[in-house]
Amino acid sequence: MSLARQQQGISVEEYLRSEEQAELKHEYLNGEIWAMVGATDNHVTVAGNLFLQLRQALKHSDCPTYISDMKLHIQSADAYFYPDVMVCCDPADRTNRLAKEHPVFIAEVLSPSTEAFDRGRKFSLYRRIDSLRHYWLIDTERTSVDAFTRGDDGEWILHSYTPNDGQAGIDALDCDIAIATLFDGVEPAEPPDDRENESDGE
Repeated sequence: MSLARQQQGISVEEYLRSEEQAELKHEYLNGEIWAMVGATDNHVTVAGNLFLQLRQALKHSDCPTYISDMKLHIQSADAYFYPDVMVCCDPADRTNRLAKEHPVFIAEVLSPSTEAFDRGRKFSLYRRIDSLRHYWLIDTERTSVDAFTRGDDGEWILHSYTPNDGQAGIDALDCDIAIATLFDGVEPAEPPDDRENESDGE
């Protein structure tokens, strides 16, 4: 989704109260909030495809899958975000109906207005979550996935996937995601219009 209309100086209590009645969702970070507006067809399609694959793969597990209406609370960062898709396995998360704190897996579908934040500041905040083992950044224009996995030593390893790579494993959840199916229904990016570069007479 895109972000807009930044506000500052908001307390957590004010944010949570306003979010209960807000028509638009907002993300919150240390007193600042951003309205989340305008997801594209491709964005919604990919997030839905991933959600369905995970729900099916984990239907007999104790790890619910959540899509973008569920808040993620990062206490150490004084932050609330709405990941596009996340999976939580900690029993403590099942007692909190409004926000989760212990995800194992998070995926964000990139958009031009959020890509830099999702790859940079947001990822640095997500890395504070002790339970998190997998972070995926999904690019609908390039039909690719940058899959970051936290090893036993705490280091994050990147593997990139395209539909030609078949499946991507999510080791902490003991499941695989079909990359081609992830991008099923995605409209290809329009080629650049080169007409303005053509000279007269060609």
